[in-house]
Amino acid sequence: MSPIDVRSPKHCDEKGFTVEKLFPKKKLFFCFSTISLSILSFIFLLYLTLHPTKPNFTLREADIYQLNLSGPRQLLNSSIQLTLVSKNPNKKVGIYYDEFQVYASYKGQQITLYTSLPPFYQGHEDSNFLSALLIGNGLPVDPYFGYEVQRDQTAGKLVMNLKGSGRLRWKVGTWVSGNYRFNVDCVAIMPFGPSGPLTFRQGAQCSTTL
Repeated sequence: MSPIDVRSPKHCDEKGFTVEKLFPKKKLFFCFSTISLSILSFIFLLYLTLHPTKPNFTLREADIYQLNLSGPRQLLNSSIQLTLVSKNPNKKVGIYYDEFQVYASYKGQQITLYTSLPPFYQGHEDSNFLSALLIGNGLPVDPYFGYEVQRDQTAGKLVMNLKGSGRLRWKVGTWVSGNYRFNVDCVAIMPFGPSGPLTFRQGAQCSTTL
């Protein structure tokens, strides 16, 4: 029969095999893992519950009062009035618009300067009317700009893009997120006759990227 080596707790302690040295580390690791998992689970559930939907923008109306070339360099002068409707589709999330700039473009060319809208807060499922006057004085444009405008007048319609970009933050209760960039693109198709201001009154849904 083989001999049985029975060692006392004191002998184990002398060799460094102590229960006190092993289990505190396991407890700390277990507590840290549990807390981390709980925080990640809470963030994931919050994301699933309150995942915000990007805002909706609609071009309500637009008027072109000036769009002509002047001087030997054929520089553009423009004046455009527009009205947008911004809607927050979220039931539990508010939106801070910290920055929002709009401008007009025609056939890929910017035809007004940027116009900044005042910052504002939008509550749950709220809508806001946003109006801006877009101006361009002495803007350089493509040499074929005048030809393109005349061709559209002959066709009887003009297609213009009204664009915007800015920064927003989400608000849930007292918590406010960091900044998110967003871009808005609206298309206005206007009847283009020989005289009178170009107007758009049909209303059009804009595309929004976040």
